[in-house]
Amino acid sequence: MMNDFLWWRDGVIYQIYPRSFADSNGDGLGDLPGVTSRLDYLSDLGVDAIWLSPFYPTPDKDFGYDISEYCDVDPRFGTLADFDRLVTGAHRRGIRVVLDMVMNHTSDQHPWFLESRSSRDNPKRDWFIWRDRPNNWQASFGGKAWTFDPVTGQYFLHLFTPAQPDVNWRNPEVRKAQLDAFRFWLERGVDGFRLDVFNAYFKDDRFRSNPPKFGLRGFDRQEHIHDIDQPEMMPLLDELRALLDSYPERYAVGETYLGAPEKAVSYCGPDKLHAAFSFDFTMPASEAAAALRIHPFNPDWVLQKILEREAAFDAAGVWPTTVMSNHDVMRAASRTCRGADDRMAKLAMALLLTLRGTPFLYYGEEIGMRDLALKRSEIMDPPGKKYWPIYPGRDGCRSPMQWDASPNAGFSSAQPWLKVNPDYPRRNVAAQRADPDSLFNFTKKLIALRKGTPALRGGNFVPLTGCPRGVLAYLRRAAEQTVLVALNFSGRAARLPVPAAAWTPLLSTGALPAEVRTEVRLAPHEVLLLINS
Repeated sequence: MMNDFLWWRDGVIYQIYPRSFADSNGDGLGDLPGVTSRLDYLSDLGVDAIWLSPFYPTPDKDFGYDISEYCDVDPRFGTLADFDRLVTGAHRRGIRVVLDMVMNHTSDQHPWFLESRSSRDNPKRDWFIWRDRPNNWQASFGGKAWTFDPVTGQYFLHLFTPAQPDVNWRNPEVRKAQLDAFRFWLERGVDGFRLDVFNAYFKDDRFRSNPPKFGLRGFDRQEHIHDIDQPEMMPLLDELRALLDSYPERYAVGETYLGAPEKAVSYCGPDKLHAAFSFDFTMPASEAAAALRIHPFNPDWVLQKILEREAAFDAAGVWPTTVMSNHDVMRAASRTCRGADDRMAKLAMALLLTLRGTPFLYYGEEIGMRDLALKRSEIMDPPGKKYWPIYPGRDGCRSPMQWDASPNAGFSSAQPWLKVNPDYPRRNVAAQRADPDSLFNFTKKLIALRKGTPALRGGNFVPLTGCPRGVLAYLRRAAEQTVLVALNFSGRAARLPVPAAAWTPLLSTGALPAEVRTEVRLAPHEVLLLINS
């Protein structure tokens, strides 16, 4: 049992997409001073850390994930002084700061790449991956992973867009330069890092082609055994972990590219990453379901995912993470809810905040923000442009934060870079703060409950058997207390047998039962938490 509160293990981490969170200067783009202006909101919500998606200088070919300078702030987002004020303000409120580090690739406008492509004998030529003849590797965002450069007559590698060339981590100078970037931000007080597609840093040193498999897109029609997950990643993680451990309570979580629980676990440990995402609840059931944006959300599917990840993480002694939404996937409320009804969103939030593992809460998830519907002409996301209408891209989950019912949802005094969801006059922070039954207030209560309840932070996961159809129930069991979580996914009332114990009601989206002996009655779509101490 965990007695000492450790922020990255026991706390809640809130992801902010800076360009869509708060605009301080009226240019329609969110910025770092805007984030600073909302720190009191985040403190009131109860989060323990914020993860900032990229704010570095960028040509915006992939909206920040194409970086042209690792150790600076894009002027549109502010300055290094603004960043320092943000860190100081966050720390004053007990909020840690996690940065997104995109180290697999740079922008094609990064000075390193401009030098590399200038001539074959440039000192930085080997900082990127050049070949006379390409193999069969495909880019995740569509097309081949190799682009011919007429200046020097060779192909360069890019696992994403041609504007994002992959760096050559096998070059010791690249390795040092990238680790120096981590050190730069650590020295400015950053508490941790989220590593973008970290397991793609190294590629097969012989550049062997990937074997084929069945899939809908070119990228999906390959077994990715030579372009990701190479053994050279492990010594690098050891070196990175040593760097992090040289500062107090620093943290790294990896975005496991094409991740499953077993793969995520393999990259975690005392000499590796603290944690890695396995995206258990955001992944559709199949590639066809992914293309159609179909995500199952029912007790059987959810329990299967929980048991798979529990088996993998528990056996390895690795602490899991829980994610329902992020900047790359359809928002949880859009996947689970019908219309404006937030009852299923409360179920998803309850899962996020009561399962074993660190919860990552995506901005706007606490008010049930829905994906934004866009016309084809409005799509800006590279894969959305490539695969529309089969896949509309990721713009929908990146719309501006809905703060209030004023013009532009209180996000900006100017026209936002991406339009605001039309439902903002009804769905916004101000309206939900005033409604005691809102998703916002449910989330706030649940975060506080999690923080004050050791069983919810660190207890074992024990599924309850014999649940009625449409109900998922489980125990979070610690030495001194047990919490029972009951989730009714059904639109029908249900009776749930519970283990005989002195249960005390903790939280419910329905009416709290006066007493619980061996059974509870659940209202349609109810979330109920009981405790036995």
